[in-house]
Amino acid sequence: MYWPKPISLAGCAVLMMSLLAGCTGTTSLAIKDGRETQSSGLEFPMDRYEARSVVVDGKATAVRAYENVVYVASPVDTTYQVMNIYVPEAYFHDERVGAFDARTAPIFFPNQVGGYMPSQPGTPEGRRDLPPGAGARGGMAASPAGAGRTPQSIPPEGIRSAGANGPGAGETRVSAIAVALSKGYVVASPGARGRTTQDAGGTYTGKAPAAIVDLKAAVRYLRYNDARIPGDAEKIISNGTSAGGALSALLGASGNSADYEPYLKALGAAPARDNIFAVSAYCPITNLEHADSAYEWQFNGVNDYKKFDMSMLDYNVQRREVAGTLTTAQIDISDALKAQFPAYLDSLGLREPQGQALTLDAAGNGSFKTYIKLLVIASAQTALDAGQNLSALDWLTVANGKVTSLDFDRYVRYAGRQKLPPAFDALDLSSGENQLFGTETIDKQHFTTFSQRRSTAAGATLADAATVKMMNPLRYIGAADASTSPHWRIRHGTKDRDTSLAVPVILAATLQNKGYAVDLALPWDRPHSGDYDLDELFAWMERISIRE
Repeated sequence: MYWPKPISLAGCAVLMMSLLAGCTGTTSLAIKDGRETQSSGLEFPMDRYEARSVVVDGKATAVRAYENVVYVASPVDTTYQVMNIYVPEAYFHDERVGAFDARTAPIFFPNQVGGYMPSQPGTPEGRRDLPPGAGARGGMAASPAGAGRTPQSIPPEGIRSAGANGPGAGETRVSAIAVALSKGYVVASPGARGRTTQDAGGTYTGKAPAAIVDLKAAVRYLRYNDARIPGDAEKIISNGTSAGGALSALLGASGNSADYEPYLKALGAAPARDNIFAVSAYCPITNLEHADSAYEWQFNGVNDYKKFDMSMLDYNVQRREVAGTLTTAQIDISDALKAQFPAYLDSLGLREPQGQALTLDAAGNGSFKTYIKLLVIASAQTALDAGQNLSALDWLTVANGKVTSLDFDRYVRYAGRQKLPPAFDALDLSSGENQLFGTETIDKQHFTTFSQRRSTAAGATLADAATVKMMNPLRYIGAADASTSPHWRIRHGTKDRDTSLAVPVILAATLQNKGYAVDLALPWDRPHSGDYDLDELFAWMERISIRE
């Protein structure tokens, strides 16, 4: 039998007021830090679930599925501001699953965001998107009680992901959510508004910082309901890929920052903290205001490209590949952006794990470039040790079973250019990031002065600096007004061309330099993708969760 976790007298008051509100239909009063605060519709619906069975490696795990739980009191869009929460059935019977029980189980918190598009919560069966226009706005959307329901199971063969930009690049396997449940994690997968979200009147409701605000609100909901939901809300582990990886990193970096408070208050977010325990970020598309110069630092001189039709960046949408060659004007833009990067990099004052300063000269060479080369060499060595044949790669030097060096410029040409300069703040406002930084009434804006000054879009405006800040985790790591996650796992493939290798390396080095534990790797020949190493991911999660 599951019994709620021990709570303080204030927590008891919250439960009592919640019960009274449930009987009378009135707004409840909650006690937090000795103060009365109003809350409405924020109590976890313990009896509204569906019984399911999740099958991983032929073994079934019974779970309770609480789907479409609205996590704010005043939602803007209940198609997306909802969360799916899955709990192993064993935790309601005082039983263990793997290394955990109802009180110690970490909460796996995977978002489904791709390209900063709106995203619905994930499910054990894989991503489940509704058709356009589905879902109510402004009302509750909760699953019915699960008594007597026929359990549903995931096909043993797993789920096939869609498209090269999504998890697994078309590989077949069970979802991360299913694996998490089989290992005893409680799973809470939040939906979030995105750059195209609009209300019935045509007002944009998902521009920056809406997505990160929604994720923070979902975390606050879990903390607020920690006594009601099995699992440990002090051990929330976020996971995401691409833009979702960037949001996972931002969530971990900016815990409890007051910058987001007005947005959370407007949504009626739960009165609780939003810092989290750990971050898993696959190929995080982050540091957007410096990502253009980082991209050209790596890809400058590679003038042939194979880009994708970026009309939809969501990684579940197939992207059409288009080949071409940079124009003279584009090459000039590339040169100008590359020239900006060394000064920015040096301004960060970064050091590698052994303490050597990471710097670049005006030409873009130096210890930072050497450090990235060493990370790629380490990746190649791992592949070689695993039995991969690397003999066809003449830009790698292998002697006696050891990868000793690589020609970085030839490696970059092997990886290939994907994006045109500027890669993110497009001069014609055509990128997804331009749309991300719009406003309630403006669909697209520039977010760097470089592109604003060179804009080819008539009447183009520049995003507010405070909004740009709220989308960059580097602005919050170790800040006095933020509670940054202590544990980080960052993965970015060596054949990922969606952003520069410099971006995740800067993120990891910043974290390490400020005392946070970072597990960084550049998986060999891996394109832009995520959730491809679930055994290693969950081994890391278990290790950090049991150690603390």
